[in-house]
Amino acid sequence: MTTKKYQNKYRIPSARAWWHDYNGGFYFITICTAGHKPYFGRIENAVMLKNKLGQFVEDNILNLNNHYPYVEIPLHVVMPNHIHLIVFVNGDGLHVETGRAPSLQKMEPINEKMQLISLRKGLLSVAMGGLKSATTNFANLNTIQFGWQTRFHDHIIRNQEECNRIATYIENNPAKWELDKFFRND
Repeated sequence: MTTKKYQNKYRIPSARAWWHDYNGGFYFITICTAGHKPYFGRIENAVMLKNKLGQFVEDNILNLNNHYPYVEIPLHVVMPNHIHLIVFVNGDGLHVETGRAPSLQKMEPINEKMQLISLRKGLLSVAMGGLKSATTNFANLNTIQFGWQTRFHDHIIRNQEECNRIATYIENNPAKWELDKFFRND
């Protein structure tokens, strides 16, 4: 993967599938904490024991559909330093424009392609960004040290067999914690 410059700064190219708009379908999502620190709790005897922040993440995942009605989470797990989710996005022609920088819409475009990308996001990214933002805000309001790793990993689920394999992995993740690539014994 080569890095390119935009406005004289290096940027990592998107890992997203260029041929897919992320406005519909099933996805396997993994979101990690900064430095893979165990901010959400710990695992004892194959059971995830969530702390206050871990419980907030759990509740937020369960209620994500109330804020993003086009998103359903049929299965998820909160681990000490990451979360796994199967996410169904039902866009049905919906499109979301981000409101993060409305003033950019009035500016002279420096790079029209980058401006369009910054103003339009796939529905999956909007919902995952909302989950991450809500968690960060909760941590800040409760003076809990916390940070997310930038971005998130997504995998487009292409068939039922793949979905079943991912679901088994998610369900067994706490029991196999010590074998997990994100395992840390802090």
